Amino acid sequence: MGATTIGAIVGAAIDGMSGDDGAVDGAITGAVAANVLKVAVPVVATWAVGWLVLRGLGAAWDRVAKEGETA
Repeated sequence: MGATTIGAIVGAAIDGMSGDDGAVDGAITGAVAANVLKVAVPVVATWAVGWLVLRGLGAAWDRVAKEGETA
């Protein structure tokens, strides 16, 4: 099952709990949300890993530079 299908099922289930007559609009909203998350999650994860790598490189550079000053 694809993420879009699961998003549609979850959206329809959430919309159906409100007691409305149809769950189609919830299914559409869930499918759109799933597609947005398919793009957003990898972008955020890539940004976070890149930020952590840059922080690590900066800390390593500071440590090397500090050791060079004391020697």
